[in-house]
Amino acid sequence: MVWFRQDLRLTDNPALAAAVASGRPIIPLYVLDETGAPLGGASLWWLDKSLASLDASLQALGSRLILRRGDPAHQIGEIIAATGAEAVVWNRLYDKHSVARDSALKSDLCEDGVEARSFDGGLLVEPWSVRSGSGEPYKVFTPFWRAARSVLVDRPVFPAPGDLVTPGTWPDGEALADWGLQPTSPDWSTGFGLWRPGEDGASALLASFLGGPVKAYSDERNLPGVEGTSRLSPHLHFGEIGPRQVWRAVVAAMEAGHAPAGQAAKFLAELGWREFNHHLLFHWPDLPTANFKPDFDRFVWREDPAALKAWQTGQTGYPIVDAGMRELWATGFMHNRVRMIVASFLIKHLMIDWREGEAWFRDTLVDADIAQNAANWQWVAGSGADASPWFRIFNPITQGEKFDPDGVYVRRWCPELAKLPGDVIHQPWTASEGRLVAAGVRLGRNYPHPIVDHAAARARALDAYAAVKAA
Repeated sequence: MVWFRQDLRLTDNPALAAAVASGRPIIPLYVLDETGAPLGGASLWWLDKSLASLDASLQALGSRLILRRGDPAHQIGEIIAATGAEAVVWNRLYDKHSVARDSALKSDLCEDGVEARSFDGGLLVEPWSVRSGSGEPYKVFTPFWRAARSVLVDRPVFPAPGDLVTPGTWPDGEALADWGLQPTSPDWSTGFGLWRPGEDGASALLASFLGGPVKAYSDERNLPGVEGTSRLSPHLHFGEIGPRQVWRAVVAAMEAGHAPAGQAAKFLAELGWREFNHHLLFHWPDLPTANFKPDFDRFVWREDPAALKAWQTGQTGYPIVDAGMRELWATGFMHNRVRMIVASFLIKHLMIDWREGEAWFRDTLVDADIAQNAANWQWVAGSGADASPWFRIFNPITQGEKFDPDGVYVRRWCPELAKLPGDVIHQPWTASEGRLVAAGVRLGRNYPHPIVDHAAARARALDAYAAVKAA
């Protein structure tokens, strides 16, 4: 039995490769785990398409994907009893719930005489394999990444199997359509059409990235109005492509002269940041809920449901913030630079707990990875490892002017501002009445006034931080 989780691919899948090498009949299984935190709506949308894609790939090999939902240990036990399966293999996950669940399952299976093996299929390096000279896990990215690269083993990528040995009798499974993962009444996913979930979609996106954006990655990755990033994050999260595949492809492009070394190195460092966040989650398993730096437990957050709602719906009155939140709702994705801006705004302008933002992203992002989401929110808050300092408070006006200088991004996602001249697109409240009328902008009616003054909010946040520091 090959238990698929966040490794929904056939190529470079170590658990699947081990099962194929055994020569035994293979039962591919996916269990919708209902014992842990539920997946967000955007993740469920993606999962629906990704599972369909994986099943189609398996059927092309004469196999199929068995679907079950509930407690994985119970479902796997039922299938073993029904089929006499002698081994269960899977690729490891590193969050608190998965580690506890998988450890208990492996112990129970071994006690019952069933072979249970797990593999490294989701990271470049295992979290426990990277330690400081004193044997401690790293808390700072740069030395972590240096150490990680020193232990990274360039093993070959496992090819997709050409065929699979199938069991004489298949166990019962559920129909994907019965899970209701596709939203209806209403279908809020109509803007998700830019995505192509599944292994083929991941491979095509990687090829597209290597054919263009990687050549200027370091220069254009911060410009939300430009297609300058890979957008591979949801494919990596669901394991439709493995980080080793991405690593090897980027290195090969660099060695062949198709990708400038500096640009490629910056992208590989972003893969390293992904590794670092998983490293943090494994060693500090409460990262999604608890401040990494305990001093922040004294911080007094504001309860402001109206401000939170304005942020969630892109109605803050700050165009770059609103554009980002609307892009997120429409597409299940947000440009990375804008993620930092909107997170800083929620935490430092509105002084709303970072966990509120983490929860919203977890529900609305198609790449809502536990490690990335938690670690990056804490990074912005200043409460995390190797974090941005609290006093770094992004000015949403100057951030917009710097990274969206022509207003391309804002005009796309805030169409009511599209006709404003570029010199006021990021601060429409400073435009004269005549310019607002000419652009069809009616502040307070079709676009909101700022819900907070930047200077006053900045001063308030710095005072709150000073109080925590003094305490």
